Amino acid sequence: MNTVAKDLRSHPLELELGLEPKPQCAAAPGAAADPLARRVGAIDWFDVEEELNRYGCAMLRNLLSAQECGALTALYAHEELYRSRVVMARHGFGRGEYKYFAYPLPQRVAQLRAELYPRLVPVANRWNEVMNIDVRYPAVHGEFIERCHAAGQMRPTPLILQYAMDDYNCLHQDLYGEHVFPLQVAILLSEPGEDFTGGEFVMTEQRPRMQSRTEVVPLGKGDAVVFAVHHRPVQGTRGVYRVNLRHGVSRLRSGHRHTLGVIFHDAA
Repeated sequence: MNTVAKDLRSHPLELELGLEPKPQCAAAPGAAADPLARRVGAIDWFDVEEELNRYGCAMLRNLLSAQECGALTALYAHEELYRSRVVMARHGFGRGEYKYFAYPLPQRVAQLRAELYPRLVPVANRWNEVMNIDVRYPAVHGEFIERCHAAGQMRPTPLILQYAMDDYNCLHQDLYGEHVFPLQVAILLSEPGEDFTGGEFVMTEQRPRMQSRTEVVPLGKGDAVVFAVHHRPVQGTRGVYRVNLRHGVSRLRSGHRHTLGVIFHDAA
């Protein structure tokens, strides 16, 4: 390992697997011109990968401004923007509802997909490598969407979720088809303690022959959590194995809560 690599922080999983620590990505061209691109470029993506390796999730603080959160929340009333509406109780998913955007996506939603995806591709490809999964993901999100569409996964998956008092989201996985990008992002659009109480983002991880581990992520308005969609690698005494993850939202005690879900694969 060279001198620069020694100075970088690294999670034990990378060291035990013989992987060199990775520096954070360079800012994308034009990032200085757009506030969201600047925020994405300023994130310590090396830290994000360390958190993902340790826990299967990582927070992205202040990804969206309060104004952006308000603008996205206001879109929920515009039915023409969506391809479908799901009332969770009808399907046993919990209580509350969500709507999937139709193409073309709103500009900010499309930009979030395009900006976040290339930052997460290195993690996704390294995870697949150590889990002996043959799939590798292209560097550009548009190329991955072309792969989804060629396989018949044509329906966009970004969505806004709406919860009221006593609503909740059961633990689940957002898979949707053969082609699945292994990481996704949820962004809280409401203010905890003001707009709602309760309603925490929760994730469970099931390791073989062990009880499930629970992670509660304390998001604020405009904060995001990036997390594993299905499984992630864990270093064990006999090598790397896969652990299964599910995510959901605990019961709201009061108020209303809106969340933007950014899923990078499309649905069949």
